[in-house]
Amino acid sequence: MSEAAPSKPQGRRFQLPEHLKAYKGVWVIVEQERGAAHSVSWELVGEARKLADKLGVEVGAVVLGAAGPDLERICGESFGYGADVVYKVTHPVLADYRTDPYARVMTDVVNTFKPEIVLLGATTLGRDLAGAIATTLATGLTADCTELDIYAENRSLAATRPTFGGTLLCTIQTLAYRPQMATVRPRVMAMPDRDETRTGQVIEVTPDLAEEDFVTKVLSFIPDSERNEAQLAFADIIVAAGKGLQKAENMSLVWDLARVLGAEVGVSRPLVQAGWVGNDRQVGQTGKTVRPTLYIAAGISGAIQHRVGMEKSDLILAINTDPNAPIFDFAHHGIVGDALKILPALTDAFSRKLSVNRLAS
Repeated sequence: MSEAAPSKPQGRRFQLPEHLKAYKGVWVIVEQERGAAHSVSWELVGEARKLADKLGVEVGAVVLGAAGPDLERICGESFGYGADVVYKVTHPVLADYRTDPYARVMTDVVNTFKPEIVLLGATTLGRDLAGAIATTLATGLTADCTELDIYAENRSLAATRPTFGGTLLCTIQTLAYRPQMATVRPRVMAMPDRDETRTGQVIEVTPDLAEEDFVTKVLSFIPDSERNEAQLAFADIIVAAGKGLQKAENMSLVWDLARVLGAEVGVSRPLVQAGWVGNDRQVGQTGKTVRPTLYIAAGISGAIQHRVGMEKSDLILAINTDPNAPIFDFAHHGIVGDALKILPALTDAFSRKLSVNRLAS
């Protein structure tokens, strides 16, 4: 249903059919589990604010779940991050995420209130729900976007995402369908500042649901914090390794530095393919998108597939023997040299510095 616009001018000349002009507003479906909202939802509310301001419309946040104080708090947070209207959808059946009830409810809510744009986080939950909603609404969905914008002439969403294995960037428009839908990975968009004084309108929706209508049941809930997996998307410091480390045994140098810095360990795709680490540590288009305060890239060339997953880090330090490696084009600081020698030196230097700081305090 999504069409890739051959060129921006042709997309701009498109005239929206009359029956679709009733769709107004930019929505974010707020992902929450057990009273905890996923940070990607607030990142998207901030991005929705920018899109809505260009369109001259309101930002809507859709909060689904069982009624209670946690849901009320999340509604308040939605206003703080930029929402004008919160659609509070409550029912005991919605207490835990399941595809069927959530997709049924969201289809009805979208058809009732008619937003022109709907955004979700590209998390496991968000990807599942986005696909289900787009299918039932028979509209277009652009997944894993890295940039969102508006073509003001025809009010269309310009959703940019990597394609062909991350070697190209493609901007997609869903022209003749509404709503326009997109998912964005955590940490791709900046977290907006929260304004505790903001308020807005709450529209309460109570869907007609019955537990016996759904065959899937939630048997248990395991928080991410209790899973034995890397949490790269939320790390403040990441030490990442690439093919320049030469062999799996040399990964110990990366782990040593990460332990000293209290960092997570990431890798480029070839190291996952070689079986050095699990895919939960892969950074890049087919892995995780990260936005740490510090990203140390050791032996990583900086191909576009990896770049799109980490280029928005606050500070990138690249280590590579090749002075012409692409990563030096966008790294903030670079060291031309052998990572096998530089990593131990950094580990020793940071260890001594942090020891001095601890003694001083």
